[in-house]
Amino acid sequence: MTDSLRAETVRITGHGGDDIEAYLAQPLDEGHFGGVVVIHHMPGYDEGMKEITRRFAAHGYLAILPNLYSREAPGASPDDAAAIARALGGVPDERLVGDVQGAIRFLTSLGTSNGRFATIGYCSGGRQSFLAACSLPLQAAVDCYGAFVVGTPPPDSPVKIRPIVDMTKDLSCPLLGLFGADDKYPSPEHVVELEEALKRAGKTYEFHSYQGAGHGFFSPERPGYRPEAAKEGWQRIWGFFGRYLVASDA
Repeated sequence: MTDSLRAETVRITGHGGDDIEAYLAQPLDEGHFGGVVVIHHMPGYDEGMKEITRRFAAHGYLAILPNLYSREAPGASPDDAAAIARALGGVPDERLVGDVQGAIRFLTSLGTSNGRFATIGYCSGGRQSFLAACSLPLQAAVDCYGAFVVGTPPPDSPVKIRPIVDMTKDLSCPLLGLFGADDKYPSPEHVVELEEALKRAGKTYEFHSYQGAGHGFFSPERPGYRPEAAKEGWQRIWGFFGRYLVASDA
């Protein structure tokens, strides 16, 4: 842990050369650090996600949170931006990958990167973390209860996405999955289906499911928050990133 960090809003070049907003947090200690691209949940680029980004910096990682709704709702509140994004069907998969790639380029440009990068995402961001890891060369990825990696959205869902379990063969790195046993999207059956796909593809993965926890159990500001599950989940994340993002000569 470090008490010396800086957090600020920056501009990065995302998919298609678009200029988008992002929130950057970085330790101010000397050295080179692994990079984490934090992918926000469907409710958007909010204070809770910024706090998570700072938490990674406090633990010795370069961390960046791209505002995936920058184009649809520049300057809007997180709630308004999320509503606009939902009405438009969500973030297109290709654009997400381009924005994550742009976030990694930005971290690389800081000069304190050790060249190792990971994604982590929550809710819709969990699916997008998996998507990025199947589309880009990464060292690690974390899926926190990502819906619709497996399974089709219900007919009344405003988000126009498809399951992406067929991309498992392209996964570029080890995957950590953290799930609530009481969740519906993804359900325990969805988690088992994804695990079987990972086994068939010979991928390195680590899955943990928490009894009594549903969707959003990491979010203290939400009714589904489960402190014990979140505490253990964070310990899993620190151990996982410690294995894959910390250079041997760091």
